[in-house]
Amino acid sequence: MKPQSFAFMGRYGSGKGTQSKLLMDYLKKKDSNCKVLYIETGQEFRNFIKGTSYSAGLTKKTIEAGKLMPEFMPVYLWAKLLTENYNGTEQLVFDGTPRKLMEAEIFDSIFPYYGLDKPWIIYLDVGHEEAIKRLSIRARSGNRLDDGEEQIKARKIAYENDITPTIEYYRKSPNVNFLDIEGHRSVEEIHADIVKKLGLE
Repeated sequence: MKPQSFAFMGRYGSGKGTQSKLLMDYLKKKDSNCKVLYIETGQEFRNFIKGTSYSAGLTKKTIEAGKLMPEFMPVYLWAKLLTENYNGTEQLVFDGTPRKLMEAEIFDSIFPYYGLDKPWIIYLDVGHEEAIKRLSIRARSGNRLDDGEEQIKARKIAYENDITPTIEYYRKSPNVNFLDIEGHRSVEEIHADIVKKLGLE
């Protein structure tokens, strides 16, 4: 299978991680030789803040406040992971990258550099109220430090101010394949829709 690139974008709680993993499983079942490099920026940040550096401490405070990091930090994390692990044959799956517009412009430089086709930007469209429901469930499980009430309010502001312009940028960009996926359906329905629109059936 020729290497392709897929980037999942959407509001907090939109199911980016779930749909990323389902797509990866599908690709591997479709081609037993398929290899996937999965770049989950959120998890990279969670790993990073376990460190003891000054930057790790600042990053933890920023995440706990529900704010987006300045562009250089996510770029540093995903670019390091990409350059150290990509060998030119894997399918690339990005989860939660890019976010801010400046980050998106840097992200776009990946594909011509590696000689890859236009990436697929998969936008999971979920409203704020539905996102809150999902995050409330996740917060009760106690496994995330950035899903409290105040953090969710901050993330709503960050989404509207920073991520929405990036989504609109990609809607109009000739350099990507943009998929607008209605995200209020079941996990299975959304996955089936993504696979169909990607032409992977």
